[in-house]
Amino acid sequence: MMADSSTRVSRRQFVAGTLAASAMATGKVLATQPAGPAGSNLPRGKICDLEISRVLLGGNLLTHFTHSRDLRYVYSLARHYNTDEKILETLALAEAQGVNTLVIHNPPHAMQLLKRYRKERGGKMQYIICPTAPVEAGLAKYTEEVLQLVDLGADAIYLWGVRADALVAAGQMELVAKAVEVARAQGVPSGVGGHELEVVVACQKHGIPADFYIKTLHHHNYPSAKLNYDSMWCKNPDETIEFMKTVDKPWIAFKTMGAGAIPPRDAIEYVFRNGADFALLGMFDFEIAEDVKIACDVLSGLKDRQRPWRG
Repeated sequence: MMADSSTRVSRRQFVAGTLAASAMATGKVLATQPAGPAGSNLPRGKICDLEISRVLLGGNLLTHFTHSRDLRYVYSLARHYNTDEKILETLALAEAQGVNTLVIHNPPHAMQLLKRYRKERGGKMQYIICPTAPVEAGLAKYTEEVLQLVDLGADAIYLWGVRADALVAAGQMELVAKAVEVARAQGVPSGVGGHELEVVVACQKHGIPADFYIKTLHHHNYPSAKLNYDSMWCKNPDETIEFMKTVDKPWIAFKTMGAGAIPPRDAIEYVFRNGADFALLGMFDFEIAEDVKIACDVLSGLKDRQRPWRG
């Protein structure tokens, strides 16, 4: 049974004193955006009734799926650094800094760690998770994974961008719609991810009832952007920015730092100034406090945003 919204918020409030927050510089919180936990200035927004921090923790580093161009040792480095214990510590540190939501896909071991984090550590981090099961006629495997994730405690579900890109390219919008409905039927917000702008365009055109979008956004002002070797995820940022002005649903921007190629301040300012409601950042534990501070500074001084806040 789904709890009402007041119960959900209460259950997910950070337990003061679980982990001492790292020192943060104070900053002005936007008047229309509620602050995060005590000691944090990180603003929040909403997707449906789910209140989430403007900065979200990306799951790729925690699942070791790093994008490192031709530097293949980086994958092994991330795997050796982000041990199970380090992942649990990273989740707690993110919470202490006001980052209250993780976005991740569903490899089995990672899902077990998320269970442990809540059960053993008392963690309140919210989970937005994408099933990686195939989206095919009948959606049997996909539905099974959605049910498993909701049972695990997922607070929102979205259609994996890899799947959505392929479905839209093949003109299979009926499967996109059905995938969205599978999650909505479980009473959780249901979104669509995509690396290609065509995903959002097609969903809007066909009236897909997604509650939110997770769409790439980054500029191309970094040296490896033109290598076309695991180095670019938003091919048309200007077109993306313009089209998203017409979209009245919450937008989580991901691949915001070009997988580490764009400095955090540059990336965070770019995505919020250009319309994203939330910024998904892949962060090691030692990067979280500084990135949150940057986000607070950027949001408090944001003056030239053209797209209204949609979440």
